[in-house]
Amino acid sequence: MLRADNLSVAYGNLRALDDVNLEISAQGTLHGIIGPNGAGKSTLMDALTGRRMPTLGRVLLGGEDITHRTPRWRRLRGISRSFQRTSIFPSHTVRAQLELVASQLCEDDLAAIVSALDLEEVYDRVAETISYGDQRRIDVALAMIGNPRVILLDEPAAGLSTGETTRLFEHLRVLVKQRGVTALVVEHDVDAVFGFCDLVTALDLGRVLITGAAAQVRSDPRVVSAYLGTAA
Repeated sequence: MLRADNLSVAYGNLRALDDVNLEISAQGTLHGIIGPNGAGKSTLMDALTGRRMPTLGRVLLGGEDITHRTPRWRRLRGISRSFQRTSIFPSHTVRAQLELVASQLCEDDLAAIVSALDLEEVYDRVAETISYGDQRRIDVALAMIGNPRVILLDEPAAGLSTGETTRLFEHLRVLVKQRGVTALVVEHDVDAVFGFCDLVTALDLGRVLITGAAAQVRSDPRVVSAYLGTAA
């Protein structure tokens, strides 16, 4: 579905991504991306969504080379993204902003997204008056509108408590399975990643260390050394 093929991104002499190969293919799954600060996680998201042009390599969607396509073109073809900071309109109601985006992207079942993310109770409230956890779920809802094929979430649980993170990932897992979407999730909360993601990729210094099931990645000596530490 979405593939990074020998992808490299350089800033001068520094390679933020170094010959990364990654395939995202299974529908209705969560694919977690972990790694220490500076591993290249956000750069990978930028390259996949067109916000950063790679120095080398390609990005392919359904076998088509989309390396030089714009972020808007990719969004309309089914690649959606949320960011580390919420991108909601604080002075608008949840209903107003979700329905506006739904009308632009021809979403025919907004109610299912609202229900899956448990947003009914805040639907008619102004966004700035609701909790930060609810705001993060609005971000996910906005990214899910329009039936994307792949949704990329950059630290969706940033700033959330453990309980809020668990709740968000529970909702996310239900939603991707209901709608047949593949979600690529960059997240520092490794317990959430290992607890909810079907596959996990570990990055370090711009390179892929391993991709596999949670238990396999968690016990890999390279991942333990680079990121998890001896207590993992």
